[in-house]
Amino acid sequence: MNWRTLTGAAPEVIAHRGASGERPEHTLAAYALALAQGADVIEPDLVPSRDGVLFARHEQSLGRSTDISRRPEFAARRRDDDWYSIDFDAAELDTLRAVQPFPGRSRAHDGRHPLVRFADLLRWASQAAAARGRAVTLYPELKHPAELAARGHDPVPPFLDAMRVRPPGVALRVQCFDVEALRRVHEATGLPCVLLLEADADWRGAISTHRDWLAGIAPDKRALTDSAGRDSELVATAHAAGLRVDAWTFRDDAVGEGCADIEDELCAAMTRGVDGLFCDFPATALAVRARCAERAGRGA
Repeated sequence: MNWRTLTGAAPEVIAHRGASGERPEHTLAAYALALAQGADVIEPDLVPSRDGVLFARHEQSLGRSTDISRRPEFAARRRDDDWYSIDFDAAELDTLRAVQPFPGRSRAHDGRHPLVRFADLLRWASQAAAARGRAVTLYPELKHPAELAARGHDPVPPFLDAMRVRPPGVALRVQCFDVEALRRVHEATGLPCVLLLEADADWRGAISTHRDWLAGIAPDKRALTDSAGRDSELVATAHAAGLRVDAWTFRDDAVGEGCADIEDELCAAMTRGVDGLFCDFPATALAVRARCAERAGRGA
């Protein structure tokens, strides 16, 4: 099939927080399942501990995605109705176990998997790459770097430290909503960097201003269409500037407005030419990609 992606290759299925629809997010179990299912890219979010160790967590807040509420030894550190990674040393975070934060998803793995340090994730990816004979691509997001830096917990330096000792077989590109932090990473490492954009962000301005150094943009999937449901030309504009487009987030259990089902939603995005799709259920996206290619091959 002649895909409409930047390179003409099939769009990548990006395992969003791992196979997070089936396992607690940001656990080695979720990442390993995604890789076994055939996901092209593994997406971890990174937040720091109090002592500057990066962990794979969607947010600093720990209440929804860990068992911390059942840990009496940490009860006194609750603030603003939650617990936060920057209030705990890495050794304390190591004692926590992950749980499924989304209602309606299986909780069979709750409490079975520890939180993952970024260093351990890099080692796991290197070992997986050696076992399968090709690189594993990680696509980490640095979460809220400006806010964290203002509080004395800038995640950029420990990320750069991790890159200096990156093990073999691990390919990386980096994402962030904060363009200044992203540029710091790019200038220090040369890694491909992708700017995350909310649905109402000025994507035309972002492309025009940062096209010379960005590898791509990652918009909310709603930005792919205009208010009338027509193609917004975001993909075409980004591709004309030489930038990839990775859209987020596709969920089997939360289909986008105006779509008949998850297959309809995924296939529409692929047809528009997106280069990557952040998916909680990567196996579904892989199956849809195969069916889209098959239908196109038949001329359907």
